[in-house]
Amino acid sequence: MSGPVAALLDGGGGARLHLQHGPIDLIIGAEEAQAGARARAFRAAADRFETVLSVLVDELPLLRMPVTSPPASFAGPVARRMADAVARFSRKTFITPMAAVAGAVADEVLAAMRAAAPLARAYVNNGGDIALHLAFGARFSLAMAGSGGGDLGRISVTAGDGIGGIATSGRGGRSLSMGIADSVTVLGADAATADAAATLIANAVDLPGHGAVGRCPANERQPESDLGARLVVTRVGPLSHRDVGMALNRGAELAEDYRAQGLILGAALFLRGKSRLVGCAPAKIARRVEHA
Repeated sequence: MSGPVAALLDGGGGARLHLQHGPIDLIIGAEEAQAGARARAFRAAADRFETVLSVLVDELPLLRMPVTSPPASFAGPVARRMADAVARFSRKTFITPMAAVAGAVADEVLAAMRAAAPLARAYVNNGGDIALHLAFGARFSLAMAGSGGGDLGRISVTAGDGIGGIATSGRGGRSLSMGIADSVTVLGADAATADAAATLIANAVDLPGHGAVGRCPANERQPESDLGARLVVTRVGPLSHRDVGMALNRGAELAEDYRAQGLILGAALFLRGKSRLVGCAPAKIARRVEHA
């Protein structure tokens, strides 16, 4: 495997930084609070990124194991972020630290940037899982994309919202899913926690035993999957409006439970053109889909 690659985007003007190593692909933006801060933050991000993947690979076998109580001890800071995030959810459900890997990488790189320079606004986007920093008065907006690239709506976040992570999971994502959600977007205090929650809520959007839902063991699709022989969804056939509503309600119930526990701040769940919103005020998440 080749080493990490770093490149400035937007014609070399330095507005964004692209970091890539193996499966990790980051798009990073920063608005400086003082002259030269963006350059220092980008250097810190690139320096921190140098060893992220290699250290994770060293601990990968343990990271693919279910969370134990007390949690396993990890050497690398990204692995510790992953374990800490999923431990918040592990009492009632199966989960491994890998459920938080994308968000934890984003959190770690953003932390290095913030330690290096004062920033008015900064984000690290790891394939749709985003770590976010907003200083007073700053705002961040993004579109929620469906599995086919369609526009599901907009999220608008301000500095006082307490949102430091936005993550999306579902059948249209990069990982296998145990549920049938087209996508689930979660807003949380950090990206690793939002990532873990999005995975579990997307798994909960489901219709167990439904004939239109095809499944197979995860390790038949990906031999090294952390899900082992647990069933993942391979196809979703025709569903009635009632089916869609029931599946969304299952996921929304879990999301509301997480919100009540203070684990997440809000969530948007999507399936077959229908949606459920949990937690955040309507102004934070503007829908473009019909409700079930």
